[in-house]
Amino acid sequence: MNFASDNAYGVSPEIIDALVQVNEGASSSYGGDEITAQLGEEMCKLFETDVAVFPVPSGTGANALALSTMVPSFGAVLCHEEAHINVDECGAVELYSGGCKLIGLPGAGAQLTAEGLKARLAGFVRGDHDPRRCAVSITQASELGTVYSLAEIGAIGAVCKEHGMKLHLDGARFANALVSLDCTPAEMTWKAGVDAVSFGVSKNGGMITDAVVFFDTSLAEDFDRRRLQGGQLIAKGRYASAQILAYLKDDLWLHNARHANAMAQKLSSGLEGVEGVRLHAPTQANEVFAVLPASVHGALQEAGAVYHCWPPNPNSGPVPSEPGEVLARLVTSFAASEEDVDRFVTAAG
Repeated sequence: MNFASDNAYGVSPEIIDALVQVNEGASSSYGGDEITAQLGEEMCKLFETDVAVFPVPSGTGANALALSTMVPSFGAVLCHEEAHINVDECGAVELYSGGCKLIGLPGAGAQLTAEGLKARLAGFVRGDHDPRRCAVSITQASELGTVYSLAEIGAIGAVCKEHGMKLHLDGARFANALVSLDCTPAEMTWKAGVDAVSFGVSKNGGMITDAVVFFDTSLAEDFDRRRLQGGQLIAKGRYASAQILAYLKDDLWLHNARHANAMAQKLSSGLEGVEGVRLHAPTQANEVFAVLPASVHGALQEAGAVYHCWPPNPNSGPVPSEPGEVLARLVTSFAASEEDVDRFVTAAG
């Protein structure tokens, strides 16, 4: 019963098979191979437009490098106060950009709103004493597992365009959000005003790769140098590209995400029936956030359940208020089993 992270489980067998196949023979290094060229073609088809795609070994690297193309050292990135780039990446964006400022905004469900963004932008009144307003970063699905609607992304994109800012989407759980919305990748990105996306693979059955995808391809100028300088250029690039191609083939990525989301819904519904349990945020992707009474938390620990106790944020939803209560983050993966979900709910009840 390990619900600590979707990184806790292994790799989809189809991706392992692809790595075995690509292991034959010799090929050009540093992304100069045929498989990486094929990945570029497939990504253009997937997003229904010309894109520039760059595999990287980590989501943190993808976020930091993508944003470094949009923001100089004297610039600012506006994001949610609970965004991964703000609280979980050890200043990577600031490092890769040479010192830009991250400005965290509140918002229910760990989401920004167009109205909240406009209000904060109106506070830039100090001229050159303010950092330059350069970019907005949103997380889809959010740090609390909530999903921006297409209209919400479009409204934020419109605010960015109005103020001459770029819009970045942290898509560590891109597939989970996509199947939740039942839309196309194009609709969830560039058609809504997104300029670049950190395209997550690792959390949804990949091994060691994610990717930066630019819709504003002018941002890709010199990105190879940024990627190399940042230690994120993979020498045997075909192994990264082969993972992503296998991930996309026959809609494996969507199948994995649908399963993970379904397990989260099952877990969420089960916990709602347990006395004293309160959901902190709606379950819209593959994460469940629930306030657990001390007795429930203790029973689950005794049963061997693994999950994280999360720092509560009253701006986002109900928080622990009784002695011993905890806010639990429960993440389901492509490999989560119905049996483990049932065991967890039984132990909680």
